[in-house]
Amino acid sequence: MESEKPSGHRRPLAARHKLVAASCLLFTATMIGVAYAAVPLYAMFCSLTGFGGAPRVSAEGPQSLSDREITVRFDANIAPGLPWVFKPEQASVKVKVGETKMVYFRAENQMNVPTYGQATYNVTPGNGGFYFVKMQCFCFNEQVLQPGEKLDMPVVFYIDPAIEQDTDMNSLKTVTLSYTFFPAKAPAPKAASAGEAGKGG
Repeated sequence: MESEKPSGHRRPLAARHKLVAASCLLFTATMIGVAYAAVPLYAMFCSLTGFGGAPRVSAEGPQSLSDREITVRFDANIAPGLPWVFKPEQASVKVKVGETKMVYFRAENQMNVPTYGQATYNVTPGNGGFYFVKMQCFCFNEQVLQPGEKLDMPVVFYIDPAIEQDTDMNSLKTVTLSYTFFPAKAPAPKAASAGEAGKGG
């Protein structure tokens, strides 16, 4: 008695294996894309909520001023691969709750070619990040330094007066604002428009 042959509508085993492999590759690529997209979304979430010690970002100033003072310390770091000197112009300042303060950090390019950097930041202790609000910061944009250039970069911030209503923050005397500059890629050169290309003679 002859064995039954597979029905014509059933996929051959090799074809089914290829389909499974292709599905796995598509799933992996999708997950990688989601992971990359999650980085800026996570940064945005942290800047709005102060989660993870990330200072909040706001264009609006404080609505009240308190006599309570908090010391803000500054920390500056450079990741490997970026030939800069980077430091705060003062180690710390005392600010009143609700007082808008401007401080400066200085960066210097030690190479004879332009170099690019992007800063990340956080506040410690982590629960202090919710009440530390930045209005202006060099970390919002990629920075480029020309050969040997020194650049003074401002940071404008305040401690949210809402901290006065948080009893868990009554003992907070000091917070540290920390930055780390990482190497960034130079922007791609802009392609010449058709009109500009025609001017080449």
